[in-house]
Amino acid sequence: MNTQQTIRLAVIDDDSGFVTVLSKRTEMAGWQQRALSSAIPPEELVAMKLNALLLDLTVLGEDAWGYLERICATLPDLGVIVCTGQSTVAQRVRGLRLGVDDWIAKPCHPEEVMARIEAVSRRRRRSRGEIEAGPVVVGELEIRADQFQAFVGDGSLDLTRREFELLQLLADSKGQVLEREAIYQRVWGYAMAHGDRSVDVFIRKLRQKLEKRSSRWRYIHTHFGVGYRFDPEPPGGGIAPELAEEASSSMESQADSQVVHSSFTAG
Repeated sequence: MNTQQTIRLAVIDDDSGFVTVLSKRTEMAGWQQRALSSAIPPEELVAMKLNALLLDLTVLGEDAWGYLERICATLPDLGVIVCTGQSTVAQRVRGLRLGVDDWIAKPCHPEEVMARIEAVSRRRRRSRGEIEAGPVVVGELEIRADQFQAFVGDGSLDLTRREFELLQLLADSKGQVLEREAIYQRVWGYAMAHGDRSVDVFIRKLRQKLEKRSSRWRYIHTHFGVGYRFDPEPPGGGIAPELAEEASSSMESQADSQVVHSSFTAG
């Protein structure tokens, strides 16, 4: 099968035959698939940076609808496809209204399953406008997602990939306080270990590069003991650095010393 998309897919299903056949097909297509035999917390799905989630409601037990609702609410950009056995019109309507993108009835053909996943992922990508979106301009800063870089005037901040992903996450959540653990999960892709100061170290490096090119503006604010907020403040705002920010900067400096089958139809 030729596919133009590289898709990161998680499958929540305890039908080993179904999962095995689908896994072989997705591997041939160059997809990245993670098979799960039971539900996992939504925050762990966030860390996987998925394009789509395929799940069988029967695996989720009595909390199936509650879990589905939490997934759709917590991960609004994730394509969610239910692939399950017999269902009623009322159940399908309920799922779609909760935020499910597609509903597939078993038995089904793996090629159809993959085509539906591709279609959902494609619609999600278009709705986010990733390709057509222009640069984001805040203060003196211009963030270019197509180049994985940020600029002030004609000068690039020379960001590493990780620094850019961090900046983009903060800018996309402008005005919101993001906790360190949430930042780590979404940028590094897995749960943050106790005592890890990587977020603080990278924030400090990012600030240094911002200050070098745009010294009069203040972009990243520290909420000591919690996390960070991106909210550009222009020069002359009369805002003095908070004591909490000074304390956090001290901690950031110290961090430098730490290591950083029957389920398919025939055909």
